[in-house]
Amino acid sequence: MFNTNLLSLLQLCDPTLPIGGYAHSNGLETYVQQGIVKDAATAKEFVTEMLSQNLQYTDAAFVSLAYNAAADNDLKRLLELDDECTAVKLPREIRQASQKLGMRLIKIFQPICDNEIAGKYKELIQQQKAVGHYSIAFGIYACALQISKAQALTGFYYNAAVGMVTNSVKLIPLGQQDGQELLFSLQPVINELVQNSLEPNRELIGLCCTGFDTRCMQHEQLYSRLYMS
Repeated sequence: MFNTNLLSLLQLCDPTLPIGGYAHSNGLETYVQQGIVKDAATAKEFVTEMLSQNLQYTDAAFVSLAYNAAADNDLKRLLELDDECTAVKLPREIRQASQKLGMRLIKIFQPICDNEIAGKYKELIQQQKAVGHYSIAFGIYACALQISKAQALTGFYYNAAVGMVTNSVKLIPLGQQDGQELLFSLQPVINELVQNSLEPNRELIGLCCTGFDTRCMQHEQLYSRLYMS
């Protein structure tokens, strides 16, 4: 019998999902305007470092931990993770982006899943007792849709990589072939990161490169911008 969980995974991780992800560059626009990211090689360095030195210790870790909390029906734990996720996102634009993407993800998937713990999480967001971060919502719905954690993390990392590669193609700019070759080359990196994120090291949550946060903060002051972050 065909595994419908694969279809659920593809929908949850679809880069064209209408939650507004295309509007955010996560600081890449600053790197390009400053001439730091300027070709295929530097684009690959940016994406690799963003995945391995930032997302691994922030959003991907929260996806994994939120998945566990949802599986245990632990709303208190989800709220703790929500607070922690807010705390580790220093740039204002990044916090706002995470909330906007999370709320739109909930708006799409809650009617589909009608998941109890996701519904309670949504109520707390509406009561302003939670922020509603994208990574938390992603982990909840991956669990609700009975997607394995390894597959969910693979889809999460891949979705993030596609977004950054697409933005690199537009901003640098790169050719479409360059973008596809870059994305294909990231497969070993993503596979390794998925294994690392299955059981995140709680002591390393929030560890990231200061440069990423600085460029995201500088993005607010750029003279011209195509992206919201």
